[in-house]
Amino acid sequence: MKVLVLSEHDVEELLTMEECIGVMEDALAALARGQVHNPLRQAIRAPGASGLLGLMPAWRSGGTPYYALKEVCVFPENPKRGLDTHLGAVVLHSGETGEPLAFMNAAAITAIRTAAVSAVATKLLAREDASVLAIIGQGAQGKSHRRAIPLVRNIREIRMCGRRDNVEEAVRGADIIVTATSSREPIVRREWIRTGTHINAVGSSIAAARELDSATVAAASLFVDRRESTVNESGDYLFALREGAIAGPEHIRAEIGEILIGTAEGRKSEDEITLFKSLGLAVEDLASAAFLYEKARGQERGTWVEF
Repeated sequence: MKVLVLSEHDVEELLTMEECIGVMEDALAALARGQVHNPLRQAIRAPGASGLLGLMPAWRSGGTPYYALKEVCVFPENPKRGLDTHLGAVVLHSGETGEPLAFMNAAAITAIRTAAVSAVATKLLAREDASVLAIIGQGAQGKSHRRAIPLVRNIREIRMCGRRDNVEEAVRGADIIVTATSSREPIVRREWIRTGTHINAVGSSIAAARELDSATVAAASLFVDRRESTVNESGDYLFALREGAIAGPEHIRAEIGEILIGTAEGRKSEDEITLFKSLGLAVEDLASAAFLYEKARGQERGTWVEF
């Protein structure tokens, strides 16, 4: 059999941000309708290892069913080496026969699809007049979000904040805030955030790390990619719960997919602080890989090898 291999360059050329936003809307809507299966990710951390291996499987039904697995190593110190923090592959299988169809660069897919999901959330939750964007983190996700968010709001000012910059100064007065860091402790505090702000909290995807203080989580209307993932994996949520700032799962207003299919409401007022807690889902990787596979096959792109 022939298998498609897509490099980082291939993925970046074939998966445009504009297209990926639409792909993510479809994926999150399918999740809300129960058309996909997305088990909790498994994290493997060997004793003494400086990084972990994450396994993210998913299934999608429909006219062309697929299985997919993203296997990705997460090494927080990689930016100091000039490398992305997330490195690995997305493997796409036929959902009819189980045949492997494609191996794709996971870092490129993760960077694009994560920012695209934040763009979907921003489109649904940010004020229509939101124009000042603050991005905390200048790595791959920070750069990707800089491309994505202006596609859904008319942004007139972008504040990029790195390790040596003043986070408070970047956040104060911003209409949209993106946190895309590897911090384990809060970097954004409630008193810096004005009413009506929308926040995309992206960087923390494990229970032991958070980017927002508990007061921010408590003050915000909380929206998530998936409830089950949030209550098991989100440090931003779990720390706020343990500290008594929120009561429990009822603090979660809705999943983004529920807003997309019309079963839940998004922002209710101009003064409301809205928070989208992004953990990243295997169904997002599956949807990206399926789109890439079908597009590459149609355009005869990528490298096809006997397997």
